[in-house]
Formats: sequence, structure tokens, C-alpha cells
Amino acid sequence: MIEGQEGVSWEQWMALAEATERSGLEGLFRSDHYLSGDGRVGLGSSDAWTTLAAIAARTQRIRLGTMVSPATFRHPSVVASAANVVDHVSGGRVELGLGAGWYELEHQAFGFPFPPVGERMEMLEEQLEIVHRQWTEDEFSFHGKHYQLDRCQSLPRPLQQPRPPIVVGGGGKPRTVAAAARFAQEYNTTEAEPVECARIRRRLDEACERAGRDPAGMTFSVMTTTVVGRDQDELERRVSAVGRLWGDDRPAAEVLAEKREGEWIAGTVEEVVERLRSLREAGVQRVMLQHLDHADVEMVDLLGTELAPRVAGL
Repeated sequence: MIEGQEGVSWEQWMALAEATERSGLEGLFRSDHYLSGDGRVGLGSSDAWTTLAAIAARTQRIRLGTMVSPATFRHPSVVASAANVVDHVSGGRVELGLGAGWYELEHQAFGFPFPPVGERMEMLEEQLEIVHRQWTEDEFSFHGKHYQLDRCQSLPRPLQQPRPPIVVGGGGKPRTVAAAARFAQEYNTTEAEPVECARIRRRLDEACERAGRDPAGMTFSVMTTTVVGRDQDELERRVSAVGRLWGDDRPAAEVLAEKREGEWIAGTVEEVVERLRSLREAGVQRVMLQHLDHADVEMVDLLGTELAPRVAGL
């Protein structure tokens, strides 16, 4: 999972995509932002869905999607159409991640409305229904609080049937969990430790049961910063490189002591396997490995060729 608003060039996107594909990783996902995560200036950002369409045309195997597209950025018919294009270009490999949006500074900078969280949640709930229906019904009308569609017909249909997977992003709170239970195939949370993951998995199972669906059909995933090395020296070099990108010049050992006990997945291959095992035991079924040093293509190869085979059987 790549933070595309942090100055990732097209050449770097292609290097990352090629490494993901050749190394055996399942997919390449990206954030959907237009401003650097800490408001830094001077870093370029590419539009999420146009980038994914271009990558789709240059790859053959990997899944592609957003983690996650804010409901505040686009009308639901626009995001449904954009993801559908990527589905066709890729031969049926797209996944749509949707969330309520959170980054107020970004909305101010680019002129996106940023209503209160309750209203953003209403927008997300309506968007999920509209996207689902636009992909699965011949014609439909929708009259909600935020969106009005009259006899909408959307062709061509997605290649994936009955439709591409929808991933809802959130922190495990009741409304996002309930929305996922109604319309999504996957629920994704960020930087959660195993104990919290187990709690969210239980909430998700309960929400699925209330919605009348089998919890086994709902995938639960986590997205978190990941730094892996073949040995301790390589690991510390990578931690230092990530620190420099974000203005943290502390010694790598100090950063590791803080981060690996909290939100990061960081360590040698063997150590990371054990961390992933603990997440699996907490109910996590997929992990989005947030790779912050997008110039470090070698770590992508390491994730696919050495880490992925070790965790395939967990």
C-alpha cells in the first residue's frame, strides 16, 4: 500500500507495480489523497483512479484498489464509473475502498466540502448503496439526503460479477461496521494491535448477523506501516530512511523500540511472520503493508519473495 500523495513519480509507480507483480504479492493499493499527510508542501500527488487505470494497463496479475477513497471527493456515480473503467482495463482486478474522509486540511486546500462527521457518514452510507446498485441493476432511482438519481442506467457492467469487491475503511465504530455489513466484502482498519483487532472482528461478526449475512463472508483487514529487513542492520537502515522522509532523525533503534510495540509491523522476516501470526489469530485475514519509502523497490521484492511464502499457510 503506497501513499501516492508523497511525491511518487510515474517512474516510481511503475517500478513498484512491476516489483509487486514479479515478487508474488497479491496486489498494489494506494491512498486517495491530494495533499501530503502532514501538510508538507513541495510533494507531488497523482489522482488515485487515473493512476490505477494507467497501472492496470501495464500489469497482468495484481489486484488494484484504493485505501480508501473519501466520500467527500467524488459523486458516487463518478467513483463507480472510474472503478469500473479500471476493472475493464485490468481484466477484472479492481477493488473499491470507500471511507468517510478525515483530512480537513486537504479539503480546505483543494476546495472539497468537509461537513461534520455525522454528515460524512450519511454520504458514505448513501454512496455504498448507489455504487452497489449502479453495478448490479439495469436501472434504478435513488432519493437520499445527499444524492438524487433518476432512472440511472450504467453500462457497461463491471467484468467482475456480481460486482467488484467493496472495502469499507474505518476504526471499528458502529456506523462503519454496520455499513460494511450491508454492502461490503471487506472491512479495513488501520494500525490496530491484535487485541483491538479481535474486538473489531467481534463487532463485525455481530453486525453481519444483524444484517442477516454469514460473518464468514466478510474479510477483515488491517493497513499499517511495514518495515522489513533480512537482518537487523538492513532493518535499521530502512527505519532510518523512513525517518528521514518524515523528519524524524532519532536513532533507528529508538524508533523501533517505540513503533514495533505499537502500530508498525517492523522486524526481520522471522519477527514479522510472528507479528502477522498474532494478527491472524485475532481474526485478521489480509494485511495492507504500508510502504512509506516508495523509492525502496528492493523491500517490495523482499515482501513478496521471502515474507509472503512464510505467511501463506498461517
